[in-house]
Amino acid sequence: MTLKQVFVQNLKEFRKKESLSQMKLADYCGTAHSYIGEIEAGRKFPSMDLIEKIAKTLKIEPYLFFKSRTGKNGLVEISQGNSRMAYSAKKQLQKQVKNHIKSRINFSTNQILNEVNDIIEKY
Repeated sequence: MTLKQVFVQNLKEFRKKESLSQMKLADYCGTAHSYIGEIEAGRKFPSMDLIEKIAKTLKIEPYLFFKSRTGKNGLVEISQGNSRMAYSAKKQLQKQVKNHIKSRINFSTNQILNEVNDIIEKY
C-alpha cells in the first residue's frame, strides 16, 4: 500500500468515525465541497495546511493520516517507487511537529513570564 493510499484510507475512516460527510468536512475546513471527494478518490492530494485543518476538525494528530494499520509495528510500508514521496512527507511532518513543539514551548514560556510579571507587580 502506498503512502497516498494509506492517507486516503485513514481520511475516510477518521471522517466516518466523526460522522461527517465529505461536504461537511469541506465546510469546516474552508475548502470546496468537491475537493474532499477528489482527495478520497485519490485524484488530488491536500497541502500540509489543509491536512492540519482536516486533522483539527477530526480531532486527531496529523501524523495519524500516514500511519498504516496493516504494516509491521503500525508503520507504512513504502515501495521503492514511492520513497521520494515518503521522504518528502516525512520531512514535512518532521517540520510540522518541530514547529508545533516550538509554538507550545513559546506559549508556555510566555504564560510563565506573564505569571511572574503578575507576581512582581503585586510586590
